Amino acid sequence: MKIIVSAGGTGGHIYPALAIIKKFQERESNLEVLYIGTHNRMEKDIVPKMNIRYEALEIYGFSKTNIARDFKNIFLINKAINKCTKIMEEFKPDVVVGAGGYICGPVVWAAKKENITYPVIKAAKKLGIKTFIHEQNSIPGKSNIHLSKLVDLVGISFKNSESYFKNAKKVVYTGNPCGENAIAIKKTSKVTLGFKPTDKLIIIVAGSLGSETLNNKFKSFLCSIDNESYKVLYITGNNYYEEFMRDANFSKNVKVVPYYDNLASIMKDAYLIISRAGASTISEILSLKVPSILIPSPYVANNHQYYNALDLVNLKVAELIEEKNLNDNIIKVMVNELVYNDKLYNEFKNNLEALNTKESSSIIYDEIKELIKWNMKKMLI
Repeated sequence: MKIIVSAGGTGGHIYPALAIIKKFQERESNLEVLYIGTHNRMEKDIVPKMNIRYEALEIYGFSKTNIARDFKNIFLINKAINKCTKIMEEFKPDVVVGAGGYICGPVVWAAKKENITYPVIKAAKKLGIKTFIHEQNSIPGKSNIHLSKLVDLVGISFKNSESYFKNAKKVVYTGNPCGENAIAIKKTSKVTLGFKPTDKLIIIVAGSLGSETLNNKFKSFLCSIDNESYKVLYITGNNYYEEFMRDANFSKNVKVVPYYDNLASIMKDAYLIISRAGASTISEILSLKVPSILIPSPYVANNHQYYNALDLVNLKVAELIEEKNLNDNIIKVMVNELVYNDKLYNEFKNNLEALNTKESSSIIYDEIKELIKWNMKKMLI
C-alpha cells in the first residue's frame, strides 16, 4: 500500500498527520509513505528524522498586506500543483491524506484535479487516487472548507464542525489522533519535579512557544497562593523565562520552568491543566482525562480556539476564561472552585471518562481502507 500524507506549518497539523502514519505502519506490513511538506517550516526537520520520505514545496500562506508576495504565491501554487502531479504519477499512491496547513491545497488538489488538466485526469483515473482531509479545529480553516468540495472524505475532530462541510461527499467524526500519542507516552511522576505523590498538581502552559500576555497576567496569581494546598508547575516558554523570573517572588508551592519536553508525560500526573485551546492540546486533555481551564488565544484565524474551548465547556469537562477577562482574581476563584469543590471536579472527571477518545487514528484508518476498497471494486466493474 502507498500513501501520500501532507500537513505543514504547526504541530497542530503535523502531529495528527504523524499519528495517522503511525497507525498505517502498525496495520500495513507492506507500506510506502511519502510526506509532502513545506521547504521552511518545522515539518522539514521533524519528518525526515522519522525515516519517512520527504518532498518539499515552496509555498506560503496568503497575506492581507503583502500584495507582491501574494502574486508570487499564485505562481508558486501553480508550480507546486505541477510538482505534486509529477510526484503522484511516479509514486502512484492509493490515497492522499491532507491534515491541514496551506501546504495541503496543492497536494490534495493535484490528486483530485480532473477538471484542470488532461495529464492529471489521465493520472487520477489510471491510479484511482482517493483523497481524505482531516480538520482538527472546531471552526474549519478556509483551505479545508474549499478542499472539502473536491475530496472523497472529510474527518472532523468536533461534531459541530460538520455544518461547515455541507458540500462534502462524506463527513466522518473521527476525533483528533494526537490524543492517542499522548495515551501511549509513559507517565512521568510529579515527584521528579520535587512535588509529593499526594500533591494536587496544576500545570499552567501557554502553548509550545509561551505567551508574554499570559505570563504577565499570571504573575500576580503565582505570588499569592502560599496558603493554598495545591502546587503549580508554570511553563513560561523559552523566550520569556529570563524576563519572567526577574525580580520574581513566587509562592513556595510554585515551580517555574522555561519548557518541559514531552509535556503529555507529566500531564498524566496532573490534577488540573490551564492552557490555550489549540487542537492538539484539546485532544491531549480529552485523551488523558484531565479537567482543564482553557484560555483561548484571540490571535488565531476565525477565533477557532474559543470555539474549541466552548465545545469542552458544553461537554462539561472544562472551564473557559477569555483573555480579555483574565486577572489574578478570576484565576484564583476558578482554580479554587475546581480544586476544593469535589462535586464539580468529579463531575468533570466522570464526563471525561465517558468520552471515547482512544480510537481516532483507527477510525481514520478504517475509513480510508474502505474508501480504497470501494474504489478498487469500482475499477473492476
